[in-house]
Amino acid sequence: MKKVAAVYLGFVFLLLYLPIFYLIFYSFNQAGHMNGFTAFSLEHYQTLLADQRLLLILLQTFFLAFLSALLATVIGTFGAVFIWGRRQRHENTLLSFNNVLLVAPDVMIGAAFLLLFTRIGFPLGLFSVLFSHIAFSIPIVVLMVLPRLKAMDIDMIRAAYDLGASSVQMLREVMLPYLTPSIIAAYFMAFTYSLDDFAVTFFVTGNSFSTLSVEIYSRARQGIALEINALSSVVFLFSILLVIGYYYISKERAGDTDA
Repeated sequence: MKKVAAVYLGFVFLLLYLPIFYLIFYSFNQAGHMNGFTAFSLEHYQTLLADQRLLLILLQTFFLAFLSALLATVIGTFGAVFIWGRRQRHENTLLSFNNVLLVAPDVMIGAAFLLLFTRIGFPLGLFSVLFSHIAFSIPIVVLMVLPRLKAMDIDMIRAAYDLGASSVQMLREVMLPYLTPSIIAAYFMAFTYSLDDFAVTFFVTGNSFSTLSVEIYSRARQGIALEINALSSVVFLFSILLVIGYYYISKERAGDTDA
């Protein structure tokens, strides 16, 4: 049974990673196509470094993801605390409203934001994309923080109040340290959702701002150049570094909790 499970797991990972490695492999192809590997070359990476527009969009995309994930994590964490505080009343109603953006199609969400921004005369650009990404990331944060909050021993909070702590002190010294692992996980999840979002961004981006997903889509209609393969390789490597960083941060926090 274990061998079957190992083979199945290996097949799943192969299915997931083979297309990525295929794309990375051809980023080193001297030829400008993926019909056959001719010779090893870093030409496409040099082209990527010379493409200032693409590099600017890369920086914009990561800046947007970092900022939207940070703000969504802050708002979502306090939103989870508020819902938890209402656990005796209206919890299911509040969770239902929170989950709407999770189950609604991205196209519908993007169109709704576009209509809203157009209606109120809000210009499309960085801030319209930022607000949209924060909006659809908040429910993710709430759903990742709330379960750990529910698992928290209520006696810890009562003890803090009995010792004379204010609500702010209890939140800073007791609740937030306990929630830190789930907050970190929620931040990385929100960052990932923002980084690879296309549907919502496509609707609310303007001429002065773009993200990688929208830019790659517009270039794909003219044929994918191996410069995009090189860019995807760099982003994949950065993603691996983020996962490693998240692993060590989580491990360190778990060690502090055990101590």
